[in-house]
Amino acid sequence: MSTNMATSSNYWEDLRKQARQLENELDLKLVSFSKLCTSYSSSSSKDQRTRDSRPGSVGSSQDNMLVAMTTELEQLLANLSAVNDKMAEYTNTPGVVSHNAALMHTLQRHRDILQDYTQEFHKTKSNFFSLREREDLLGSVHRDIESYKSSTGVNNRRTELFLKEHEHLRNSDSLIDNAISIAMATKENITFQRGMFKSIQTRVTTLATPQIASPPSTVSSRK
Repeated sequence: MSTNMATSSNYWEDLRKQARQLENELDLKLVSFSKLCTSYSSSSSKDQRTRDSRPGSVGSSQDNMLVAMTTELEQLLANLSAVNDKMAEYTNTPGVVSHNAALMHTLQRHRDILQDYTQEFHKTKSNFFSLREREDLLGSVHRDIESYKSSTGVNNRRTELFLKEHEHLRNSDSLIDNAISIAMATKENITFQRGMFKSIQTRVTTLATPQIASPPSTVSSRK
């Protein structure tokens, strides 16, 4: 009987030792997790899009660390919960009824610690993901603005080129119209000069032709 009680006592102490070890590990991991989330926030505020634009960047490395630490904390919490369940089963074992009140008090304390760590983990995790979602949203808006600016710049450049080309064509049309006007004016001037030369030539020809003498008057001959 004493051997069984000693064995049971050792089993309980082993469970308590496992619980304390997991609780100490969780305490350290939760502090590191909180610091990592804070440092992630600081680095993201300096360069929100670093982790998206460069796969090997600091932001991307922090993402991997956060995922790994989140998984590890979830596993530690699950292990501590399993140890608490074993401690609860032990309190219902026949032969430990006389110590049940003290055992239940110890068990409740470990359960409270588990609950506190679980709440702290989920709160930190929730705050972090809310922050990252907000930053991702801001980053998306920032990218949309930059994309709009870029497309607007391209469109403005195209519009400017179109306007310049239109102005060039309009200037070319103006030059062609001026050339046509000059050609027409030159043609009219040449035609006018040709008419003048022809008129002068006609007058010169007329002056150069000898005049034919008129026949003597009949009345004079009779006299």
